[in-house]
Parts: sequence; structure tokens; C-alpha cells
Amino acid sequence: MKKKPTEKDSIESSIHTDFKNTMTYGEYLNLDQILSSQNRLSDHHDEMLFIIIHQVSELWMKLILHELKGAIEAIKENELSTAFKMLSRVSRTQTQIIQAWDVLSTLTPSEYMEFRESLGQASGFQSYQYRMIEFALGYKTSHVLTIYEKDKALHDKLSAAYHEPGIYDVAIRALAKAGLPIDEAVLNRNVTGTYQQNESVKEAWLTIYQDVEKYWDLYELAEKLVDIEDCLQQWRFRHMKTVERIIGFKRGTGGSSGVGYLKKVLDHRFFPELWDIRTEL
Repeated sequence: MKKKPTEKDSIESSIHTDFKNTMTYGEYLNLDQILSSQNRLSDHHDEMLFIIIHQVSELWMKLILHELKGAIEAIKENELSTAFKMLSRVSRTQTQIIQAWDVLSTLTPSEYMEFRESLGQASGFQSYQYRMIEFALGYKTSHVLTIYEKDKALHDKLSAAYHEPGIYDVAIRALAKAGLPIDEAVLNRNVTGTYQQNESVKEAWLTIYQDVEKYWDLYELAEKLVDIEDCLQQWRFRHMKTVERIIGFKRGTGGSSGVGYLKKVLDHRFFPELWDIRTEL
């Protein structure tokens, strides 16, 4: 007679169940620390949503920065295929942050007003990781550094990123290495300033797009950069519309003009020549 399987038999025998002396999943991920960091300042139910959305977005931004830094180093070393994988991961990660606005938009104006005052002057405008992403993409304004003077270690970290070349700087240098004529003023520019478009850079990209087969790697690099800027602008737009949906045209908690400021930054282009050449092709 066939033995009836017990509950224990139905579990795969190789599955580990004794963790007295080994590391668990929760320990590896520091879940106790992560899941105990949602500290509401009000009793309102929806403040939990507000905190988690922003914390998750900061985690995704940490990954974006990790990949951008790796991509910048890879491009410097002319390891473009390595950079492509990292940049693809950046744009995929950006889609996660974009979709987060759909979740936050379930917060109604009436619900947000119940706990908004608890935030004081804290604001997403102060996100240092977002500033570092802007720095890595070549958008730099020195006045934002003053926001972080309270924390010297953080201020030093941002200042170091502020003085590093952005991904577009190293991409343009890759064009010059490939023999495309680039103005020396661009190659030797002060990288603490926001990048300004240049005719020689536009002509170089135009050459690449007109002879894709010859310049395939640089063509692919260009499209990876366009993907990232496209996603960032989608993120900015969804941010602006979500803020407008929840607080209208009120001033932001951090003192910015809110929707007005968010609309203004939509006009900034990180890689202007890559957009301009589309009209000329």
C-alpha cells in the first residue's frame, strides 16, 4: 500500500528552515531597519503612502546614480558596450519612478491637507540624490549646494559631484576620440557650469546619425542618452501634474513656487544637440 505523503514530505527537502546560525533574507536586506523607517508625524492614514512613495523613489534614485557613475567610468575607458547595459538599466529604473506618481495621485487635496503642516519646510526639492542625478547629467547650479550646509559630510559629497564631469561631457570626449572635430572650448570647459549647446557637437552628432553603420557605437550611445532624458522629462511632467492635482498652485513646503517652478524646469534640455539634429536629418 502506497504511503500517504505527510505535510513535511510535500515541502522540498532542500529548502532551508533552520536559520539559527545562518543569515536570513530579512537580515541580508536589513528589513527591520527599512520597514521601521516609516515614521508618521500625524495620525492620518494617508501619510504612510506619502512617506513610502518618497522612500521608494529615493532607493530607485540610488540605483540610478550607481549605474550613471559606472557608465561614466566605462565611457571614459572606451568600454561603450558596458556603458550601454548600465544606461539601459537607468531608463528602466526611471519608468518605476514615473509610475510611482500614479500611486501618489490617489492622495486627494483634502487628505494631504490633513498632514501637510507636519512636514514643516521639508520638501522633495531638497532631495540630494535628485541633485546628484542632475549633476551627473550636466545640469549644475551652485546655489542648490547651500541647502545641504547643515550636514558637512553630505555637503562635501555633493560638492565633489558638482566638480565632476557629467555623462554628456564624457560622451562628447568620446566623439573627439573617434576623430570627430569638437571645439577645444567644449572639451576643456569648466564642468561646474551647466552645459551649453555647441555647433561643433551638433555637427558631430549629425555626422553619426547620417552614417550609422560607421559610427554604430556612438549612435547607440546617443540613443541611450535620449532615452534617459526622455524618461527624466516624463518624470518631471508627472511630478508637476501630481503636485497640481494635489495642491494646485500653492507654494511648496520647501518655499519654491510649486507648480510654477516645476513647469519652468521642463524647458531645460540636458543633451540639446541630440534633440536639435532630429529636425535637420
